[in-house]
Amino acid sequence: MTIKTKLPMGIENFKEIRTMDYYYVDKTGLIRDLLENLGKVNLFTRPRRFGKTLNISMLKHFFEIGNDISLFDGLEISTEKELCNKYMGKYPVIAISLKEVRGKSFDAASKKLRSIIGKEASKFLFLAQSDRLSAMERQQFKALIHIDEKGAFTMSDELMEESLLLMSQFLQKHYEQNVIFLIDEYDVPLDKAYQSGYYDDMVELFKSLFSQALKTNPSLYFAVLTGCLRISKESIFTGLNNFNVYTVKDVQYNEYFGFTDIDVREMLDYYGFMNHYNTIKEWYDGYRFGDLEIYCPWDVISYVHALKMKPSVNPQNYWVNTSSNDIIRKFISIAKTTTRNEFELLIEGGSIKKEIRQDLTYRDLDSDIDNLWSLLFTTGYLTQCGEDEAGKTELIIPNKEIRWIFVEQIRKWFKEETTKDCQKLESFCRAFEKNDIASIQEGFNAYLKKTISIRDTNVKKEMKENFYHGILLGLFGNMDGWEVKSNAESGEGYSDISVEVEDKEIGIIIELKYAENAKFDAGCQEALQQIKDRNYEEVLINDGMKTIYRYGIACYKKRCRVISG
Repeated sequence: MTIKTKLPMGIENFKEIRTMDYYYVDKTGLIRDLLENLGKVNLFTRPRRFGKTLNISMLKHFFEIGNDISLFDGLEISTEKELCNKYMGKYPVIAISLKEVRGKSFDAASKKLRSIIGKEASKFLFLAQSDRLSAMERQQFKALIHIDEKGAFTMSDELMEESLLLMSQFLQKHYEQNVIFLIDEYDVPLDKAYQSGYYDDMVELFKSLFSQALKTNPSLYFAVLTGCLRISKESIFTGLNNFNVYTVKDVQYNEYFGFTDIDVREMLDYYGFMNHYNTIKEWYDGYRFGDLEIYCPWDVISYVHALKMKPSVNPQNYWVNTSSNDIIRKFISIAKTTTRNEFELLIEGGSIKKEIRQDLTYRDLDSDIDNLWSLLFTTGYLTQCGEDEAGKTELIIPNKEIRWIFVEQIRKWFKEETTKDCQKLESFCRAFEKNDIASIQEGFNAYLKKTISIRDTNVKKEMKENFYHGILLGLFGNMDGWEVKSNAESGEGYSDISVEVEDKEIGIIIELKYAENAKFDAGCQEALQQIKDRNYEEVLINDGMKTIYRYGIACYKKRCRVISG
C-alpha cells in the first residue's frame, strides 16, 4: 500500500508543509504574477480560511535572504528560471501577523503589538553588531528588542510607531538591499478595537505605523498585506503611491486564494475520494472570486481528512467553527420586514441585488443596514453571481454549509426573541398539556410569522421539516419541569418530539410534516398515522405517563395546522 502525503490540517507555514511531507496545492504562480504587476503596496482581501496566511509564508520563504531554495523544487515558480535567479533569496524580509493584536483595552492590544514587533526584530540580532550601522542606530535597534525582567518588550509608544520604519532602514543599510514587508491580517486589530471600544486609538496608532513604514520609506522595495476588509477610508493608507488593492470582485489573482475545481479534483483523485466530489461541491464550493468559482480550502482539507479517518463520514460545518458568526445574528436582530424577506429569498436559493461598498470603515457598519450586506459579502457569508447595468452586485449564499449557518443563527435569534415574553411563551406550551388545539395552532402561527421561513424547492422535505422542528424544540426548551426529547436522524431531519411532564404524568408526542402546496389536512393525518404506526407512545407509557396527547402538525411557509388524535 502506498503511503499518502499527510494533509496540512491547520498548518500555515510553507516551510513546514514542504519539508514535513504535507500535501501542498501549488499557489506559487502568485509570485510570478505579483512581480509582473508589482505595486509599492499590495493589499489582498479575502474571507478567513482562504489561504492568506500560507501565501504570506510562501512569499517570505521565496524572497528572504538565506532561504532554502529547495523548498520550491518541482513547483510552478521553479520553471521561471530567470525570475528565480533574480529574486529568490535576494531580499531582507520583515513578516508579521497582526491576528493576535487584541485585548479588552488599548494598552493590552498595544502590548501585544509591541511583542509581535519586538519578536520580529529579535530575528535580526546581528544588527546590534553591524558595522554598517552607526552607534546611534545600533542603540535604537537594541531599544527595539529590549525586554524587562518579566520578558516583556519595553519599547516606548513613540518607538513602536517608528519600529517598522527603523527595522527596514537598518536592514537596508546592512544588506544594501531594499526591504520587503509582509503583513498578515492587518485589519484584525481594528476589528477587535471596534468591538472593545478603543477603535480611535488603534486607528491613530496604525496611521502612524503604516504611513512611516509604507508611505515615506525609501528603504521599502514592496509590501504585501492581507485581510478580510478593505478599510482604506480609515486613512491608514492615505497618500500611498501605486497602492494596489485586490478584492474578491477582481479577476487578478483569483486562483491563488482558495481551491479551484482542478485543485479539488486533483486532491480527491490523489486520496481516492473522487466519489465524494459532488458532495464536496455542494457543501464547500460556490464562492466566486472575480470570474472564477472557488472552494473554501479549510473545508475541503478538513473533510478529506475526515474521510481518511472514516470513509462514510458525512460533511460537517468546518468553517462555521472558526468564528462566532456574530455578524449574522446582529444583522438579523436589526432587520426589518423587507430585509427579512430578502433573507428568506437567499435561504431558499434565490438572489438579491445590492450596492457593495468595499471601502467601509468599522464606523460605517452600524450606520446603515446596507453596509452589513457589504460586510456579509466581503467576509464570505455571501458571494456574487453577477452585476447589473447599474453596478449592483447580485448576491447568493454560496453553498450548503453557509446556508446552514444562516438557518442556525436565525434559530438562535428567534429563541432569544421568543423568551422576551415569558408569559406568552408559557401559555403556548401549557396548551399542549391541556390538549387545547386552537391555542396551539394560534400560538405557533404567531411565532412562525416572526421568523424566517424555508421554502427552497431544492431542499429536501426532511430538511424543511427539520427547520420547523427546530423552532418548536427551541420554544419547549424554556419550560421547567418538561423533559423534552428529540429523536434525530443523522443530518436528514427529525422523526418526532416527545415531552414528559412528570409532576402531571402527561406525555406529549408531536410529529411535524411539511405540507407541500399547503395540503395541511393531509400532512396532519400523515403525521398522526406515523405516530401510531411507529408506536411512539410506548416509551412514555413505560415511563409512567398516564395521559398521552398526540399531535400532528403540518407547516407550510409561515402557516401551520394542528390536529390531535
